[in-house]
Amino acid sequence: MKQQKTIPDVSIIIISYNTRELLRACLASIVQAHGKSDSWEVIVVDNGSSDGSQEIVESRKSKVKSLKLIRNTKNLGFAAANNQGIRVSQGRYVLLLNSDTEVVPGVVRQLTEYMDVHHDVGAMTARVNLSDGSMDPACHRGFPTPWAAFTYFSGLERLFPVTRVFGQYHQGYKPLRKAHDVDCISGAFFLIRRSVIDQIGLLDENFFMYGEDIDWCYRIRGSGQRIVFYPDVSIVHKKHQSGLGHADYHTRSQTKKYFYDAMRLFYTKHYRHRYSLFVNFLVLLGIRIACHFRT
Repeated sequence: MKQQKTIPDVSIIIISYNTRELLRACLASIVQAHGKSDSWEVIVVDNGSSDGSQEIVESRKSKVKSLKLIRNTKNLGFAAANNQGIRVSQGRYVLLLNSDTEVVPGVVRQLTEYMDVHHDVGAMTARVNLSDGSMDPACHRGFPTPWAAFTYFSGLERLFPVTRVFGQYHQGYKPLRKAHDVDCISGAFFLIRRSVIDQIGLLDENFFMYGEDIDWCYRIRGSGQRIVFYPDVSIVHKKHQSGLGHADYHTRSQTKKYFYDAMRLFYTKHYRHRYSLFVNFLVLLGIRIACHFRT
């Protein structure tokens, strides 16, 4: 009699691109965090790394339970690579996890237990802390409406972060010490139900890098599902060690282009039809100016 295959509770998907040592630490944290009652599979999608990242994954297969490696010959981008992992994954929940993060015991289990009880929650995040202990603001956001984007880029949000009028993008007026709904969480640690993916579809691969998490959240909220920020548990995000914070000017410049391209794409996809031609002109001009002057 053929034995029935066990479906894991969680499929953890990690995208790797020349972050060998960060990836090594991330996988080590998963080993430490995995409890006896946890049922996970780990899928690393490598976007053509040349720094030995793929060898790190191969060397960890004896330590990381149900570890799979997908090898790409070139960098397909964050959304496309995650979609590769999602397509071959089997878990009831899917966790997008950056290679520059580290998880701790109990975090994933507490979130899945919360979602098992609250069936209207489509996606969740823990509190995502930066290396200095402060919260990564990307894990607790509102949608980038024209007003929210204006207050953020103009600095008004920094001056009045806890007001509803000026703090709409990072929603600093909400109680950060207890669980509550938010509009948008970060792709660095993004837990989503399999059934929600089946309903709204995969990540939009037009977003090469940045913005795909906001777009996914917009579609999740549009489907009537809640998105919850759960600060009782936290993980570490070693942000700005690559991409926008990279020492190489070309890499930093290219990443900045991806960032502002994502802003333009999200606005065009979701907001352009809601505003006048004049507002659209001002927003798209502002994005172009910001891309040119911001470092």
